[in-house]
Amino acid sequence: MKLTWDTFTIQAKHPFKISRAVKQSVERVWVRVTADGLEGWGEADPSRYYGETAGTVVSALEQMRPVIEGAAHPERLETLERELKGAIGHNGSAHAAVSAALHDLAGKNAGLPLWKMWGLDPAEAPLSSFTIGLDEPEVVRQKVEEAAEYPILKVKLGTDRDEEILATICDAASPETVLRVDANAAWTAREAIERIAMLADYGVEFVEQPLHPADHDGYRFLHGRSALPVIADESCIDSASIPRLLGLVDGINIKLAKCGGPREALRMIHAARSCGLSVMMGCMLESSLGIAPAAHLASLLDYADLDGAALLAEDPFAGPGLVGAAIQVGDAPGLGVTEA
Repeated sequence: MKLTWDTFTIQAKHPFKISRAVKQSVERVWVRVTADGLEGWGEADPSRYYGETAGTVVSALEQMRPVIEGAAHPERLETLERELKGAIGHNGSAHAAVSAALHDLAGKNAGLPLWKMWGLDPAEAPLSSFTIGLDEPEVVRQKVEEAAEYPILKVKLGTDRDEEILATICDAASPETVLRVDANAAWTAREAIERIAMLADYGVEFVEQPLHPADHDGYRFLHGRSALPVIADESCIDSASIPRLLGLVDGINIKLAKCGGPREALRMIHAARSCGLSVMMGCMLESSLGIAPAAHLASLLDYADLDGAALLAEDPFAGPGLVGAAIQVGDAPGLGVTEA
């Protein structure tokens, strides 16, 4: 096998603002694994919040290259991924890109889409939410109007004007629109009690990551007092995170760029289910290539937030992703992704 890559930049349609940062453009890495005339693709979507950049991804890929190019059996994915972890520790988005490329290659070799290789049924996938980032009221209203085809909105909060933002969204959205809130770790536990009570009054379905990831005492205080279910995102990196969250939250949000790829995401889904936690899968600002592995796993989820490519000004790839709010994957082998 041969491992190659290129960096590229994607632009958000609107500046994407959350409680701790704002992004207009981001660097991504297109990873390719080639064997026997076939090529598997993956995308690294690094986040500085998790200690990664496009530069660190490239450095990680350099260390992973000998494992890939020295592999005698490319189809033995479990062994390969274990060896990759041995070559370099947790670099979530770099591992996710290589893992996606290996699974894409395996699917192409078998002539099967990834969902079919794993025995899943795409028809069982939930609808995806569409994210409304922080902004001025008139821009928030414009974003909601542009998202009219999406029946579920995920609202970014974590400011001193949270209720104003939520009221603006409720005024602009259809009365049937389902609202979910992501605070991106902006509140203290006592603030969260009050804010969540307000969210419940507006009919919000659940709240994602209200507290700092390490505030386990705060989550313990919040659990049982919250008026809404709480989903852990930044607090839940990979399957090893899940036991520490028992008794603290009601569900987890999996992201491939955090956990290291579709194989680890599958472990997380089963681990969460065994612990009685609900399962959501989200994304970063990503192209359709980055979204594709999550789309193939979507039938295993309770909630989906796979709108990363839909937030872009232009998507350099075409493939599995959203048609409206519906997650569609198709029957093309592997991930089913092509260049746009």
